Amino acid sequence: MSVEKGSLSIHSENIFPIIKKWLYSDHDIFVRELVSNASDAITKLKQLSSMNEAQIEDNPTFKIEILLDEKAKTLTFSDNGIGMTDEEIKKYINQIAFSGAEDFLNKYKDKSDKDQIIGHFGLGFYSAFMVAEKVEIHTLSYQKDAKPALWRCDGGTEFELEAGTRQTRGTEIVLYISEEGESFLNEYTLKSTIKKYCSFMPYEIYLTVIGKEPSKDAEGNVIIEAPKPLNTTKPLYVKSPSECSDEDYKAFYRDTFHDFKEPLFWIHLNMDYPFNLKGILYFPKLGTEFDTIEGQIKLYNSQVFVADNIKEVIPEFLLLLKGVIDCPDLPLNVSRSFLQNDGFVKKISNYISKKVADKLTGMFKTEREEFQGFWNDISPFIKFGALKDEKFYESVETIYLYKTLSDQFVTLEEYLEAAKEKHENKVFYVTDALQQAQYIKMFKDHDLDAIHLNHSIDAPFISLLESKKENVSFVRIDADLNEHMKGEESFSEEEKKQAMDQLESMFKDALHMEKLNLKLESMKDSSLSGMVVLSEESRRMQDMMRMYGMPGMNPDMFKTETTLILNSNNSLVKHLIENTAIDHYTRALICEHLYDLAMISHAPLSADAMTKFIKRSHDLMLKLI
Repeated sequence: MSVEKGSLSIHSENIFPIIKKWLYSDHDIFVRELVSNASDAITKLKQLSSMNEAQIEDNPTFKIEILLDEKAKTLTFSDNGIGMTDEEIKKYINQIAFSGAEDFLNKYKDKSDKDQIIGHFGLGFYSAFMVAEKVEIHTLSYQKDAKPALWRCDGGTEFELEAGTRQTRGTEIVLYISEEGESFLNEYTLKSTIKKYCSFMPYEIYLTVIGKEPSKDAEGNVIIEAPKPLNTTKPLYVKSPSECSDEDYKAFYRDTFHDFKEPLFWIHLNMDYPFNLKGILYFPKLGTEFDTIEGQIKLYNSQVFVADNIKEVIPEFLLLLKGVIDCPDLPLNVSRSFLQNDGFVKKISNYISKKVADKLTGMFKTEREEFQGFWNDISPFIKFGALKDEKFYESVETIYLYKTLSDQFVTLEEYLEAAKEKHENKVFYVTDALQQAQYIKMFKDHDLDAIHLNHSIDAPFISLLESKKENVSFVRIDADLNEHMKGEESFSEEEKKQAMDQLESMFKDALHMEKLNLKLESMKDSSLSGMVVLSEESRRMQDMMRMYGMPGMNPDMFKTETTLILNSNNSLVKHLIENTAIDHYTRALICEHLYDLAMISHAPLSADAMTKFIKRSHDLMLKLI
């Protein structure tokens, strides 16, 4: 047979089920699509009027009206925009996926402001069939001598088109709600959906509930209230920053996110080239733990809500913030729910990240005192940003602050410069000020300093810094006995070795431990009998295992290496070494007690160990009687 060539055709009978069930992930999107179409109809009329291609009344009041009739089970979406002729209905409605907005843009691309047109794909109207068993369109075109038209379809493959009865310019879409869509006949549900998707639409949106009982005052008189729009037609982010006061920003934050805690500060984004992007990012007062931080960044396209927290547009670490971003240039897919063109989206993401970095570095340089006041709240997200985005880290690496033991905020360079004569390129840090109080006291007594790193994100952040800062190492305050804390040695090397052997035997016997890491050192503070230190490397490994919950890994594989350091200048330790007449029982009590005293300043004792500690304290006090 001969080769036959032709074009594939898509028929409504095979595409309709896809549109109704799979085009949109959420059925409530039909509200967004129909209101967006109404908005486009008004915008197109305004643009034609501005080009003297449409004659309309002076100073018209453009608006979108939604009528809810629960009894009749209908929802009606009405606008006073451009309207349609019967030929345009055939072109834009009967030909599925032929977009009227796209056609308008192509026709007037050299004259119109395309950024204000929302629709592009021609499928939004059909989202109505996800919740309606029948749809009617009543429309009258703006064109002179135009005739009204009525189109109806029950969601199948057949439609009816006939002369209509509409007397005013515009379009009215009536949805006869199906059983699947009955939840939208609830006023609260419908109003919430309108506010979710259409809060910032450029034209006022009004909701009227047919048959609703009017409000009455205490005496039973009907309260006459002027209709109020459900949306704000000019949200704060579309204005110039110079037009906005601090109170405006705070009010917008409260109204948008229903958070009555004032934000710390904000960034107003306003870009026209190489892409159009506007928005406001807020830095909320954050929680103390990284996993409790919940941000929300609402993404809009021409003032139409698209989704929350789209990670392709918003850098992951910025999702901890709250904000609104509107980008008409976003390459959305056909359902206006997901993004296409990764390269372009990446540019948008990089721009947002750069603006945040610029704001932070600017504040650090010009308002450091205020910046320090914010630091405890914003540091987790900035550290998270460093871990997730190398460019962001490089932009802000000089502004990371660290709180010292004297409650001063310093940069890493400032800390290292101050400490270079005592411990060059070594950074001591505290993770729990209460539990490590003894070590902190020792540091302060010896004029040493350390920084607080007590957030769960600090462990991976330390590793990042060590990989970036050559020769700089971080050591927890209880990792070893600092050289500046050591005093004059009271034993010769030979005496010290003998004393060590003697003490090791005593402690092993008293504690019933086969292996005990024990050291004898001379400390300046003679009141301190001993201290426990931990290997930094093995402790970090164990912390990492706990953080990531490594399955199948033997926890003893990287067991923390704990060392008990006894102070040779302490009277009690000297007494143990020099007094061989102490009876075995008392010696065991003292050894156990010295060990627990060192441990208790390092970590809480277990329930069993605490019980023994209390009983032992009682026994030792009895010996004083």
